[in-house]
Amino acid sequence: MVETNVTTGAPERPVHDVESVVIRFAGDSGDGMQVTGTQFTTTSFMVGNDLSTLPDFPAEIRAPQGTLAGVSGFQLQFSSQPVHTPGDRPDVLVCMNPAALKVNMKDLPPGAIIIANSDEFSDGNLRKAGFAGNPLEDGALEGFQLFRVDVTRLTRQALFETELSNREKDRCKNFYALGLLYWLYNRPLDATVAWIGEKFGKKPEIAEANVTALHAGYHYGETTEAFAATYRVAPATIASGTYRNVTGNTATALGLVTASQLSGLSIFYGSYPITPASDILHDLSRYKNYGVVTFQAEDEIAGICSAIGASYGGSLGVTATSGPGLALKSEAMGMAVSMELPLIVIDVMRAGPSTGLPTKPEQADLLMVLFGRHGECPMPVLAPGTPSECFDIAILAARLAVRYMTPMVILSDAFLANSSEPWRVPAAADLPPIEVEFRTDPEGFGAYRRDPETLARPWVKPGTPELMHRVGGLEKDAVTGNVSYDPANHEIMVHTRAEKIARIADALPPLVVDGEREGDLLILGWGSTTGAISKAVATLREEGLRVSGTHLISLAPFQKDLGALLAGFRRVLIPELNTGHLRFLLRATYGLEATGLNKIQGRPLRVDEIADAARALLVEN
Repeated sequence: MVETNVTTGAPERPVHDVESVVIRFAGDSGDGMQVTGTQFTTTSFMVGNDLSTLPDFPAEIRAPQGTLAGVSGFQLQFSSQPVHTPGDRPDVLVCMNPAALKVNMKDLPPGAIIIANSDEFSDGNLRKAGFAGNPLEDGALEGFQLFRVDVTRLTRQALFETELSNREKDRCKNFYALGLLYWLYNRPLDATVAWIGEKFGKKPEIAEANVTALHAGYHYGETTEAFAATYRVAPATIASGTYRNVTGNTATALGLVTASQLSGLSIFYGSYPITPASDILHDLSRYKNYGVVTFQAEDEIAGICSAIGASYGGSLGVTATSGPGLALKSEAMGMAVSMELPLIVIDVMRAGPSTGLPTKPEQADLLMVLFGRHGECPMPVLAPGTPSECFDIAILAARLAVRYMTPMVILSDAFLANSSEPWRVPAAADLPPIEVEFRTDPEGFGAYRRDPETLARPWVKPGTPELMHRVGGLEKDAVTGNVSYDPANHEIMVHTRAEKIARIADALPPLVVDGEREGDLLILGWGSTTGAISKAVATLREEGLRVSGTHLISLAPFQKDLGALLAGFRRVLIPELNTGHLRFLLRATYGLEATGLNKIQGRPLRVDEIADAARALLVEN
């Protein structure tokens, strides 16, 4: 028997409590799927769920409507338990047209919910997506829970009293779909209503239409009998504190601003826009009140050279780019190594070579940042593993750059840059200051007379009395800093610069290991594979397997305890989004014969892919 809500007249449905849910929104790039996913994420964050997201942008800016190339997706996992990834496979797929279904249906597990905008499954759209028939009618979706909803027609119907054109009404259909999902998962509408009011404040008729569509979608779920139940995900148990939702790029920008406050140095950010690094520029430009200076340069070379100039002048120079831009910056990076100035170079990796898959993640720039410059040109390389860790790594990079007077590389990627998660805002008192010393004493001064512990040369602001010295790309005398072509001096400088970078290992924290420091298998990763590795290790350990996991935050130099950790395991598995760069480095450094799990598809590694590879490896031995 179906009970009726006496207040609304709607039938009462049972509410099922579930631990975690993975939802993927998919549609044309103009269907507002990123907004829809972001709003669902914000609401889930505000009700206390732990979560992780994966925006999936099309590479084509203006792909023909209804085609596979134009499909935009947004996946999130929200849970009452700790979340490490956006989820392997969606429990729910919201598809706004046939192309969105075609692209995503291969990822659906049996029994998954499909909510399809049936209005868009016209003959023309089906042909564009490559369907021979209509999958909503020919049984192709047998095994899934299919819900056909006329989202376009119902949105227009909800807005029939407005004076908006049908085209303008159709732009509200993403909020209709969002309202339906809010009802299905018992989410409040308040945060999204407030966001709409702020976003469309100068266009009140558009704001009102979007709010109307949101409520209409919610009430459709409430009043129709199509859905037999709703679902509830309880808040997660998390440490008390102030939280905000951050992407990797946002956290990077916040980390740089915080490093500026901790050091007393102004941040100068010189860069040229490039996907997926551009958001760092956008975010930093909002912090001028903290002394941040942003400069959108005419090209990549100007971006890094302006940052080097800023560091020479006593600021902390920062530049960011992606793979193609890093190639253009390589000569200037060599000059920064020669000048021995603090500088941060951020590479937000994307799939290459060349333009490649410009909106998809890959980890294939590792060998380039290590060896992609002429001459003996060592640079330290740090790599965050989660969006939140981008904040910590940005501060660590600033701290090391200043202490060792060296350019640093931060390797992020498109997954970390765009995905989001709750981040606990640290107390300012818990962050140690960054010590900065500018040389002013002429007594015993030499431009390359070094600190005996760190081998850092003194940092002198131009114009400091009696401390004139030369800078530039030509080799310098090992003490005075004058230009030197002496062969023996050049060899001394090459070895000294390398030794300085090696000594950074003394300032790195030890590895954090999930599990014991010895066992049958170590799963070792870096960068955005961290979340999937953590979840896979937890799963395998619950099965009783002697498996541990860790991720490297420093790829040059390695953390000092890495060699001892590797020696404690019979086998090592290295999942990477490349052909095996870290595996290559570990073989060269430690003679380690590790097993690679390599994926180069512009998609993150899934938890089940890592867990299956680990089980297969353990069976072999």
